[in-house]
Amino acid sequence: MITTRIERPEDIPYICIINEHAFEQATEANIVDKLRKSCPDCLSLVAEDGNDLVGHILFSPVVIEDTGRRVEGMGLAPVAVLPIRQRRRIGSALVRRGLDILRERRCPFIIVLGHPDFYPRFGFEIASKYSLSSQWEGVPDEAFIVLILDDHTMKGVSGIARYRDEFNDAM
Repeated sequence: MITTRIERPEDIPYICIINEHAFEQATEANIVDKLRKSCPDCLSLVAEDGNDLVGHILFSPVVIEDTGRRVEGMGLAPVAVLPIRQRRRIGSALVRRGLDILRERRCPFIIVLGHPDFYPRFGFEIASKYSLSSQWEGVPDEAFIVLILDDHTMKGVSGIARYRDEFNDAM
């Protein structure tokens, strides 16, 4: 049975392995490590099957600066599942758990640069519908998506969503 929980220090080497295997490179694992050291507001969750870690997800602060307003939310990235365990709803379980925690924390929005067929099942919509855009050039409109959790806070907010600088290494 798959369970999800907040990462613990002893999970760190396994989280690195999960990200490296899921993405077939070290870029995402390196970003996670940098954010862990520099970002106390990050939310890092793992998925366990018995005593084995099989998945990981990270949420980190994102800022939208609108005329005279600054709204902080979270960015979802990366989400990783060991390749031999993919397509078993482990990634979905991690996303749902993270969204539940961020709702409890009254996060106004969550943004993701991700697969347009995966994230809408959780309520994500194309960010341009809300006049939100990515800080990076060339991001396909259908892949830059947002989940608005607080309509009141987000009412009338538009602009460029800015991730933490640690993500620039991957873009």
